[in-house]
Amino acid sequence: MRDSISKKQECKLLPNQRIVGRWQRNSYRIIRELGYGATGTVYLAEGRGELVALKIASDSMSITSEVNVFRQFSKVQGPSLGPSFYEADDYVSAGGVYPFYVMEYINGQPFLPFLRQRGAEWTGILIVQLLKDLHQLHKAGWVFGDLKPENLLVTENPNCVRWLDVGGMTIQGRAIKEYTEFFDRGYWGLGNRKAEPSYDLFSVSMLFMNRGYPSRFEKTQEKSFTRLMTKFRQKDVIRPFEPVFRRGIEGKYKDALDMRSDLIQLLHGTTFTPKVSISVKPKTNITRREQKKIKQQQPSNPKKRRSLGVLESMLVASFILVVYILYLFGQTM
Repeated sequence: MRDSISKKQECKLLPNQRIVGRWQRNSYRIIRELGYGATGTVYLAEGRGELVALKIASDSMSITSEVNVFRQFSKVQGPSLGPSFYEADDYVSAGGVYPFYVMEYINGQPFLPFLRQRGAEWTGILIVQLLKDLHQLHKAGWVFGDLKPENLLVTENPNCVRWLDVGGMTIQGRAIKEYTEFFDRGYWGLGNRKAEPSYDLFSVSMLFMNRGYPSRFEKTQEKSFTRLMTKFRQKDVIRPFEPVFRRGIEGKYKDALDMRSDLIQLLHGTTFTPKVSISVKPKTNITRREQKKIKQQQPSNPKKRRSLGVLESMLVASFILVVYILYLFGQTM
């Protein structure tokens, strides 16, 4: 299924509207809409004594399919994977009977906006974690399928990647049932749409690309591999990840842990430019005597000034490296 979403919402729920399950009789108060897609609409709701995410649709088959995936997915559930599944039921209204299911509400920041506020190294840090989670999913015989930033959230304390939508998850060996063209190797002519680990790893590579090109871009008559590599090298924020990106789109990685290992080594061996916010002070009238005093306080030797600058850069780089090591060590536990 391509990522072409119909905006028709057959069951529109309003803020403060209360719905009660036909079978379980649990009540949920709708707070606001979180998003909608080809298979239904997701709302933030209050129920079960907490905030939850409630997905409702007119097609019972799509809801049933996703519920079955959730139940299988729970077998590989981890502390940083997707939302927990709570229950499935039907909502009876004047317009008909609508199936829905309730899952954990994950409060976090969207993947790309989070990265835009951080340094370039954070792209690698989060994807290191994502690859560990994908490995667990692949070992259980599943492929994520529709892997894209819209299906990822970053939580706080600590910063962890969580998966949102399991609708595209497919049993290995079958055809991918949901995909988004930019992250689909079939669209670029760089592979088929068979559900296998390398399909997800191609999508992971395109997460790097999407970091550099938030608006994305389409294929042209130019050879896809050449076009992708050229575009990748044009963005400073992602260029350091080129070796991992290249092997990912070529399908050279045997599994997610192989890709993760390469990425960890790259992070340890790369110095990223720290993201520094610079505040500009307004000009003030300074007397010649004050200017002379300031000049006397500054290092007079140009070589000494350069040495201080190099020392500061080394200290910043060392600090970032320590952060890498501590974070990555925590992800391997």
